[in-house]
Amino acid sequence: MQQSGHTGGAAAAPVVLGLHIGGSKTHAVLSGVDNDAGLEITEARANLSSVGHQGADAVLRRIAASVGGGVEAVCAGAAGADTPASRAVLSALLAEHFPGARIDVVHDTRIILAAAGLEAGVVLVAGTGSVAWGRNREGREARSGGYGYLLGDEGGGYSVVRDAVREALREYYAGLEPGPLVQSLMAAAASVDALQLMDFFYAKPEPDHWAGLAPLVLDMANDGDPAALRIQAEAAHSLASLARQVLGELGLDLPLVMAGALLVNQSQLAAAVARKMSLEDPSLIRILSQSPVFGAVKLARQLIGQ
Repeated sequence: MQQSGHTGGAAAAPVVLGLHIGGSKTHAVLSGVDNDAGLEITEARANLSSVGHQGADAVLRRIAASVGGGVEAVCAGAAGADTPASRAVLSALLAEHFPGARIDVVHDTRIILAAAGLEAGVVLVAGTGSVAWGRNREGREARSGGYGYLLGDEGGGYSVVRDAVREALREYYAGLEPGPLVQSLMAAAASVDALQLMDFFYAKPEPDHWAGLAPLVLDMANDGDPAALRIQAEAAHSLASLARQVLGELGLDLPLVMAGALLVNQSQLAAAVARKMSLEDPSLIRILSQSPVFGAVKLARQLIGQ
């Protein structure tokens, strides 16, 4: 757990708490009405679908202990908070650890829109997985993707690395020497050949483990590696397709916010997605410039009328 910016007595004043529960970590910001930097905490993931009820409870318990009392409202934007049942479970955990606070649990795409300062727009996320979601000016919502690594998440980090493992197997069974991308991937995974790499991939199926190698693949695309460029192009196509579907339902004049580690940190991938969008007004596309958790802070303030 990492903490920053704590000042003595900050938790004693009326405050709100924003949480971003992502696929690989949990980011919390405790905030006064006019100050976002009272306390920042980076914790292990608390995603119910990944770590279960006990794992999520343990993470939230540690955050609550760091925060202390005086929390009036909590908003949690959680990856995988897709159903009323999953949101209800997380809401109950938060209510237990923050008694008396107003609680709201939303899908993490909603806090990204808020973090971008928008009431209407489309959010495209590429991190461990991928999803697009939006709300238009009339309040209508639409979504595409975000079904998890078994059913979708094309263009996300896990998908990018899975495609690189497939490239390793393709080269192996074609009788080719491993190319630079495959050599780098095998070295990072401590495997001696493509078959051992495949065994490792099945033996440790956790998506966040393999998604952590996606920057390796995309960095090699930046360097011009042909195999990595093909994988990047496929990822860009998949991500653009998600965004186009939501924009097609809600309106092509809406702004598009790109977020998630792959789009925020991999400028070549983000540029490829933007080109494939082919919007009449390219200025409608932006990269999220601050952490999504600050969108959760903003929504938490709204719970108490601030």
